[in-house]
Amino acid sequence: MKANVTMRDIAERLGISSVTVSKALGDKEGVSEELKEKIKQVASEMGYRLNMAAKSMRVGLTYNIGVIVSERFTQMTNSFYLRFYEQISKALEEYRYSAILHLLTVEDEASFALPRICQERKVDGLIVLGQLGREYIAALAESDAPLVFLDFYTEQSGMDCIVTDNFYGMYEMTNYLIKSGHRELAFVGNLYATSSIQDRFLGFYKSLLEHRLPLGPDRVISDRSDDGRTMETFALPDALPTAFVCNCDQTAFNLISHLNKRGIRVPEDCSVVGFDNDLFSTLCDPPLTTVEVNMPEMARAAARSIIRRLKSKDAAGGRILVSGKLLLRESVRRLER
Repeated sequence: MKANVTMRDIAERLGISSVTVSKALGDKEGVSEELKEKIKQVASEMGYRLNMAAKSMRVGLTYNIGVIVSERFTQMTNSFYLRFYEQISKALEEYRYSAILHLLTVEDEASFALPRICQERKVDGLIVLGQLGREYIAALAESDAPLVFLDFYTEQSGMDCIVTDNFYGMYEMTNYLIKSGHRELAFVGNLYATSSIQDRFLGFYKSLLEHRLPLGPDRVISDRSDDGRTMETFALPDALPTAFVCNCDQTAFNLISHLNKRGIRVPEDCSVVGFDNDLFSTLCDPPLTTVEVNMPEMARAAARSIIRRLKSKDAAGGRILVSGKLLLRESVRRLER
């Protein structure tokens, strides 16, 4: 492969002008979308690297996107959002943008301190990964940087929010448990913590309503504090349900560990399911039945949205749902009906 491939090299390969190549690589008008894609493909195959530093000076952009994650979502044992960040980085590379990760401290969130990457204009836009406090989101929205929310949504209209289909994923999971003979189910999750947990609970509850199954007050069990700190012990009801529906895999992992300490076996004595298909689903013994989040597609949708926002700040916003996939493993016992 030739070092320092130029636009002229690409033009000669395709038999077109260097001007056409320049327009295509710069996403400018005057070149059909089909030809743009062909030129970009050949440029990639030839190892062409656009000089983004020179281009950024010329057009006044940094070609960086900030990815804000609360530090409470990045515990040493929880790689879910770090894996998400990797997918976002890959997705942004397709637009020749780089992702800069910013871990938001509890103190900065409480004091509404905006990230330095935003204050010093080191990024052109922001992807907020994981739910933050309402007041902090309002402070971010007042900045000039285009915003996209990933893995949560807010009551603010006109914002781009990309979420997995939490409602239907948990609705499908609960239907599976009921078809497997379970009639006594409990939901494990703090309903006030995040919009994702709320939607997963509503999917769970819809399934119960459709099957005319009751949900007592002791069958909604908290798994974390209101500020998102997860628990490893649970206030379980005296009469255990036949199945625990956990809002995420980490909660399911902690619950199974808690049950084992009490001499309660999974799935022999009760079944446990989760949501996300992250690291914790593979650590569970037995392997966890869960809903797999389509992380790559959500990251691609976030990249498309932030680039669209950069091209037009007046672009209409909305919520994008990405379907998950039910994964059946060994943590559910089929009961006789």
